[in-house]
Amino acid sequence: MPDISKILIANRGEIALRVIRTCKELGKQTVAVYSTPDAEAPHVLQADESVHIGPAASSESYLVIDKIIEAAHQTRADAIHPGYGFLSENADFSQRCKEEGIIFIGPDPHAIRTMGDKTAARELMSKAEVPFPPGTKKELSDIQEAKAIASDIGYPVLVKAAAGGGGKGMRIVDTEEGFESGIKAAKSEARSAFGDDRVYIEKYLVEPRHVEFQIVADRHGHVLHIFDRECSIQRRHQKVIEEAPCAILTQELRSEMAEAAISAARAVDYVGVGTIEFLVDADRNFYFLEMNTRLQVEHPVTELITGLDLVALQIQVAEGQELVIKQEDVETEGHAIECRIYAEDPRDNFLPSTGTLTKHRIPSGNGIRVDSGVEEGQAVTINYDPMISKLCAYGQDRGHAIRRMLRALDEYEIAGCRTTIPFCSYVLGHHAFQKAQYDTHFVPDHFGPEVLDSYQKADTEVQALAAALLKLTKRKGTDSSVSSDKKGEAYNSNSAWWKRRQ
Repeated sequence: MPDISKILIANRGEIALRVIRTCKELGKQTVAVYSTPDAEAPHVLQADESVHIGPAASSESYLVIDKIIEAAHQTRADAIHPGYGFLSENADFSQRCKEEGIIFIGPDPHAIRTMGDKTAARELMSKAEVPFPPGTKKELSDIQEAKAIASDIGYPVLVKAAAGGGGKGMRIVDTEEGFESGIKAAKSEARSAFGDDRVYIEKYLVEPRHVEFQIVADRHGHVLHIFDRECSIQRRHQKVIEEAPCAILTQELRSEMAEAAISAARAVDYVGVGTIEFLVDADRNFYFLEMNTRLQVEHPVTELITGLDLVALQIQVAEGQELVIKQEDVETEGHAIECRIYAEDPRDNFLPSTGTLTKHRIPSGNGIRVDSGVEEGQAVTINYDPMISKLCAYGQDRGHAIRRMLRALDEYEIAGCRTTIPFCSYVLGHHAFQKAQYDTHFVPDHFGPEVLDSYQKADTEVQALAAALLKLTKRKGTDSSVSSDKKGEAYNSNSAWWKRRQ
């Protein structure tokens, strides 16, 4: 394959900006596409060229394959980066790029199609001897047979859409009496969301933790894992807070899961950057959940602990280059946490909270990374995902990363809509999170609007007390300086690794 000179980013917001930054560092020209309300969005202003592709509705702009392909031909882009969401896991889009002679910066259509179909993926993982939860290997075809399987594996069971994702087409069934109604509800939602009502069932795991492994594979037979992330803090089965590495994995379990992830990627002849997602139960047994055949939203935490640029790796693999890194070259140091800052109201079941950002002051300082696709004065609308930014904190250990994130959340100022900032602060300060003793049920088990109110009240009282003490100190003329050995942990600022994260 020839070197790529110009890349069209078939996306918007922070991920489009993220890709543009790496393209600039690699000396690649960039093309942005935009809908009418995104005409002056940051990703459009940062790209070398831009093409208008339609009105606000994504079904008339960002999801229209013909318009994306036409924009690529119009600007003579030789490659397309799909980002995540929209067309990123659309096998037809990958196939169309191939037919049009445009490099798709992602996997081949076969891999996307196979891993996007949850039942096909389960069958493939079974052949590759990658463990997955007990249940049906194929989509349900006979309700009585399905009932027998559910009874055999034991309730509760999980009904899941074969073509699903993001928690859509998913139902927990606790008893046999609720089995048929659960199947009907899941099929109805799956049909509405994906145009495909096929479902399957699997055992609902006790105290499940969502742990995933980043992988990268080239066209020369090399498949590497780039370690793990934990993504168990979720609302509506969607991630809100992620961290890397996972705090509960022993070295033995990490190695075992990494090998399973590599086996899964090899089984589907995967090429590119992808993620193998697992569930880990209370007994530390792990099971295949799904594969995301694209760049993940939470990829920055992996970049922070490894020093690797995953977008650069995607582009190099798409150019047909052989991976220059070997498995033994991939190392981690420190700990990273990502909080997704959404325009949502945590007090109202995390419903979207739209509006114009009258204030957007991001935190800064050592170890802080903010990936944002909106700026002060812009509107967050109902047309697209309500994520304002991804706030990441890096520390030399998990405790340091938590404290740094809490500081950054405290500094973050947003006005014009409600956000998940107070919720993230609550989670980071909760003893279950700080002790890494949490699972995907954290929100229903520990969170409610009333705890946010009491949490913020306590925070206000602490701030008032601190202000009073400061006032008293100044009145007495006390020297408020503190010697360096009294300030807490000292970190080696001379470390080359550490300087890369400042």
